[in-house]
Amino acid sequence: MAGMSRETFWGPWSFYGSLVALAGFGLDRLNKWWMIEVYDIASRGRVEVTSFFDLVMAWNLGVSYGLFQAQTALGVAILAGFAIAVIIGLGLWLARVEYRVTAIAIGLILGGALGNVYDRIFYGAVADFFSFHAFGFYWYIFNIADVWIALGVALIILESVWPGLVGAGKKDSPDGKSGDKSA
Repeated sequence: MAGMSRETFWGPWSFYGSLVALAGFGLDRLNKWWMIEVYDIASRGRVEVTSFFDLVMAWNLGVSYGLFQAQTALGVAILAGFAIAVIIGLGLWLARVEYRVTAIAIGLILGGALGNVYDRIFYGAVADFFSFHAFGFYWYIFNIADVWIALGVALIILESVWPGLVGAGKKDSPDGKSGDKSA
C-alpha cells in the first residue's frame, strides 16, 4: 500500500465521528430492542400516540420507501453488501474531514447505516415503527436509524450551502485549535 498515508483510513476527526456513530448505533439498537422485545409492538398492532403519529411494526425488505425489495437470501446479501460498501466509503470520507460538523454528520449517517445493516443481516429486513400522517397522507414508516441518516444528510447540505456555519472558513481541529484553510 505504498503512497497511502495514515489519513487514508484514520484522520484527525475519525475518533470523534466514530463516537457519534457508535452512540447513534447504540440508541437505534436500544430502541429496536425495546420496541420488539419489551413493548412487543408486533402484538399491539397500530398504537395511536396522537392524531398524526402512530407506532406500528413494519419490516422493510427494501431500502428507503421500500424500494428494491429483497425477498431472497441473495437479495438480502446484496442490500447488506451495498450498505457495508457505503459504510466503508463513509469511513474513508471521515478520515479526510476538516470540520467538526462534517464528522458529526458522517457519524450520524454511519450510526444509522450500521443500525439498519444490523437488522438486515440478523433479521433479513429493517425494523420500522414510526408512522406520521395528516389529512389522509401517510409518510413512510421509519426508525431511529433513519432519523440519524436524515439529520446527517441535512447537516452536510447545510455545511455545503453555508460553510460559515462551521467556523467562517477555518479548519477545525479535534484539540480545539483552529487553523487557516490554506494551511
